[in-house]
Amino acid sequence: MTYVKAFGAAEFDRRISEVRRRMEEGAFDLLVCQDPSNMYWLTGFDGWSFYTPQAVLVHRDEGAPIWFGRAQDARSASITTDLPAENIVSFSEPLVHHPTAHPFDELCDLIRQRGWGRARIGVDLDSHYYSARAHRHLVCGLPEAEIADNRELVNWARLVKSPAELACMREAGAITTRVMNEALVNLTPGVRQKDVIADVYHAQVSALDGMYGDYTSICPLIQVGEATSTPHLTWTDAPLPDEGLVVMELGAARRHYHAPLTRSAHLGKVPSQIARLAAVIVEGGDRALEAARPGATCAEVEAVWQGVLNRHAYRKESRVGYSIGVGFPPDWGERTASLRPGDNTVLEAGMCFHFQSGMWLDDFGAAISESFVVTEKGGERLCAVDRELFVVD
Repeated sequence: MTYVKAFGAAEFDRRISEVRRRMEEGAFDLLVCQDPSNMYWLTGFDGWSFYTPQAVLVHRDEGAPIWFGRAQDARSASITTDLPAENIVSFSEPLVHHPTAHPFDELCDLIRQRGWGRARIGVDLDSHYYSARAHRHLVCGLPEAEIADNRELVNWARLVKSPAELACMREAGAITTRVMNEALVNLTPGVRQKDVIADVYHAQVSALDGMYGDYTSICPLIQVGEATSTPHLTWTDAPLPDEGLVVMELGAARRHYHAPLTRSAHLGKVPSQIARLAAVIVEGGDRALEAARPGATCAEVEAVWQGVLNRHAYRKESRVGYSIGVGFPPDWGERTASLRPGDNTVLEAGMCFHFQSGMWLDDFGAAISESFVVTEKGGERLCAVDRELFVVD
């Protein structure tokens, strides 16, 4: 059975050209990219191998990127990418979890063999997968090179999605719609949190006819009762109460492109303060989506949302959204543009964001979020779940 690649060669050629343009602007000769999202975006490489050092190298003058990783994962590179065989390079197996040596020792050898020992090299200093030890071995192994933080150069190149990427985003949104709707149906008193989430995992992967879902970068999140006052808790085996608030942040991934979504539900009669907060969140989100058009800035979209909150005597201090797209654990955010004060990133058609319109007060919280694409008509919602506080009688 032949592996079906998500994108064709022309898509990757476009991406590499854009990255090389940014390298020229940033005065880099070579990028060493260890973030698995960037490795996937640059080459299509897809394997659960990011627990060990690996990288994709992009040189300004090299024809194709170079994949560097563990020998047993080299076949994954051959299967999932169109890289030439000579650009798939393995490090020696004894270097895996070695107490003193490191795979980047051999990466330094490779860089020198290619004649790049004095290159201006950009690295992913803030990547979850670029360790302090990897950086130390790279710096020590290439004493004549200029090594600097590339400041998420590839992440920023990913910000505006191509038509092929938007197709994946919309497919992810369709899967998320099914995932959330099924989860909401399961919210009845006595059902255990773990069972709600077990069904979420099934729906994420089984997805829809004609397409499957990938593993998501963030696990399903659920908070019940007083736990709704904070956003990042996971499930327990406790049964859902007869009365109380439930908040779920779920998502789905299609070819590793994500569409997160948050919804809130209340079991039993809804207290007035919860109903009021939910109504304000919906209103603020609606107005912000209308404002999310090309030419507006991230800060301006946030200001629209904040204005609605302030009018109702609320205020949200944390950012209200962030760019999304390709994601590998532990995050589906791109770590670039954020919907918050001071972010003057100008929106362009094809950018995608998770508008995380949650409010967390001292005793409870609620969220009714949206993943959206920037279009001339405003933010196009990727999911089709009703924007309301769901009530379970």
